[in-house]
Formats: sequence, C-alpha cells, structure tokens
Amino acid sequence: MSAVTLRPGTVAGSTRDSALSAANPLSTLAAAVAVTAAVLLTVDWVSATVVLAGELLLLPLLRIHPWTLLKRIWPLIIAAAIGAYGTALLAEKTGSVVLHAGPLLFTTDSVAAGIAIGLRGLAIALPGIFLLVSTDPTDLADALAQRLHLPARFVLGALAAMRLVGLLVEEWRTLGLARHARGADTAGGPLGRFRNLLGQGLALLVQAIRRATRLAVAMEARGFGGGPRTWARTSTFSRVDVWVLLYGVGLAAAAVAAAVVAGTYNFILT
Repeated sequence: MSAVTLRPGTVAGSTRDSALSAANPLSTLAAAVAVTAAVLLTVDWVSATVVLAGELLLLPLLRIHPWTLLKRIWPLIIAAAIGAYGTALLAEKTGSVVLHAGPLLFTTDSVAAGIAIGLRGLAIALPGIFLLVSTDPTDLADALAQRLHLPARFVLGALAAMRLVGLLVEEWRTLGLARHARGADTAGGPLGRFRNLLGQGLALLVQAIRRATRLAVAMEARGFGGGPRTWARTSTFSRVDVWVLLYGVGLAAAAVAAAVVAGTYNFILT
C-alpha cells in the first residue's frame, strides 16, 4: 500500500472525495455528536459494540481501507486495551471468577466492565477521526459562520487549527527522519529512545507555538474578524444531509435500544 502524501494545509489521510464529503459539515458534526452522546450516556458493551459496528460500516463510503484505518488508530487501540485491562482489574469483583492468579482477580462482571470501557473509547474516538478525514476545514468554517453565526475570530481560529494538523504530522515525520539520520533514535537503548521521543515532542510543541503565534499576528494584521464579511461560497444543505442525520440518530437510537433489550444499559449517572 502506498504511503499517504501530505500537502501543507491538509489533514493526514484526508478523503475529501468520499461520499460523505458531499454532506454539509454541520450535518456530519451533528450525526457525530448524536452517536457520541449515545455512548457517553451509558457504560455497557452492547451499545458500544453497536455504535462501533455502525461506524465501521462507513469505511467504504469514506474510501478508507480497514488496514489503513488500523495503521492510523493503533495508538487508540492500545490506549483502549490498557483502559479495559485497568477497569477489569479494579472493577467490583462480582459474578463468576474468570481468572485468579495471585493478586490478579477477574470476574465476569469486571471483564464485562473492562470490555465496555475499551469499546466505548474506540466508539467515541472514531466519529472525530471520520469528521476530520471527510470534512474540508474551509467548508466547516463557512458552515459555522453562516449557519450557526459563530464569532468570526473563533471560526477563523478553528480553521487555522485544522489546517495546521497536517503540518504538525509532517513536521513530526521530518523531526524523526532528522534524528534517524544522526543516529539519535537508536542510542541509549529503550530508555534513550523514550528520552528522544520526549525531546522530539518538545521540539514539535515549540515549533507549533511559534507557528501559531506568527499565524495569529498575520491574521490580526490582515483584519480577520474585524468587521462584516462576504462569502465566496454559500453553505447549503441537500438530501445527503438528511441521510447523514438519519444514520447518526438511527445508530444512536439502535445502540440504546439494543442495550435496553439486552439488559446491559447502565446510565452514566446511576
């Protein structure tokens, strides 16, 4: 599989020509919020599984190969696995014993709680990723300003942040290649590699702050947000937006209904 080529101002791995890219960004955002809310309001593995399955069904529409998605979200998968293990280890030990080895004790209920937390984390993260790869930042900014009438400074700041995501990814790779050329990424064993990663992260943070400062000064000097604006493109809605909203709300309702029928629904505030 060929590597994704990044261009300045784009989000890594973006799929702007996908079927979902024809929808208004506000519709996609609203559908993502509905699905996320359904998972946030309950802690159970049934609703999280339904939402996660419904999200993965969108991969063909987003033109994302499952292996490509796996390569991009593997840190999230590891984090979800760690969260699941920690929850299963610390949760209340009710139900039948699954594993008891020394201080480690896992029961059916604690394992179910751990699985629920892990799947829940992935189900919450994927809508945001899909929104980034299928939405043009300029279209989203136009929709926020024209349809929601948000302040221009906020909208332009959000637009600049989304445009810089691709640059930060590209700079991370450039810093890594530079350290590899100097042999710094393999010196000192595992502890040395960890220190090198911290140093690389600090360098990226400094570079991001500098770029953000320059961008803010430049936008202020050009009068962004200083008065009434005209729009080169009008943010409109179409039939695609109806289907996107119906899918998001329908998936959220199906997840809650499945959890209630299965008897696993666990409202977050109870």
